[in-house]
Amino acid sequence: MTAAPLLQPATGDTHARRALALISQYRLLTTTQLHQMLTPHTPPRKIHNVLAPLRADGLVTHTVLGGRRGLQAHFLTPAGAQAVSDWPELRGRTPTTIPSPTAASLRAAHTLTGVRAHLTFLTDARNHGDEYEPLDWVPEVTHRLPDTGGEDRLIADAVFHYTANHPRLQYRAFVEIDRTTMSSERLARKLITYARFHSYTPQPAGRRGTIADQSAMLAWQRFYPRFPRILFILTGAPRPTLTKRIEDLRRMTADHDLVTRLATHVPLGAAILEDLEVHGPHADVWTPLTGSPEPRGWTQL
Repeated sequence: MTAAPLLQPATGDTHARRALALISQYRLLTTTQLHQMLTPHTPPRKIHNVLAPLRADGLVTHTVLGGRRGLQAHFLTPAGAQAVSDWPELRGRTPTTIPSPTAASLRAAHTLTGVRAHLTFLTDARNHGDEYEPLDWVPEVTHRLPDTGGEDRLIADAVFHYTANHPRLQYRAFVEIDRTTMSSERLARKLITYARFHSYTPQPAGRRGTIADQSAMLAWQRFYPRFPRILFILTGAPRPTLTKRIEDLRRMTADHDLVTRLATHVPLGAAILEDLEVHGPHADVWTPLTGSPEPRGWTQL
């Protein structure tokens, strides 16, 4: 007699679970963005079948952008945040709820612009056969800077992890999204913050104010095997304005000693979001922030 085969639990996640994880990680996602991440090869209307039970169970709600007939943008309810609080794929990320549709609308511009940038890498990875999944872009990553009790921090708009397959190489990048809502000088000063984090060695307890032991681990080595490259993605203004802001970033790299030292170890580049959406991040649309300004792909910086 042949033994009956053992029944095994499924290893794949449902679209509903993946959608809830994505909404938790990104805090706010439009229906179209969820479709592009989860089910790009199915009719767009199918994503509504994924969202409907999440809404019915009170796990997500939405706001409408651009008026009554505009885009729906989805975010977690308190019940949704509780549901995902111990999911392994979100470990280390505290679920964030947005208190109201109005509050969601107010934060939509920056949040959804970051998702637009992420989708250019996701589409490119799918086209190249590389390993880069919807959860590999982590928004709003915070690191404490030199021994200030947590008052001085680096807050990256995102960190992403990308594995190319031909040849097999692993990449990590800090991402700064610039919608031209701050001065060009303030944008360029972010390079100084990254340079400080790159050189920061925490002082051992009881040795505040002394010169750090040169053999001690640098702060970033606690989180990354190699310091991530730094990518600025600009939008929200005419091309001449964005080009000048990229020139200001190059000038900061050349003029500030700490940033210049950072650039000898870490690839730095800037690109216009609309170019990424049209041509893809692997195209020659990135301006290096040091050396020759000749455009190149992001992995060639």
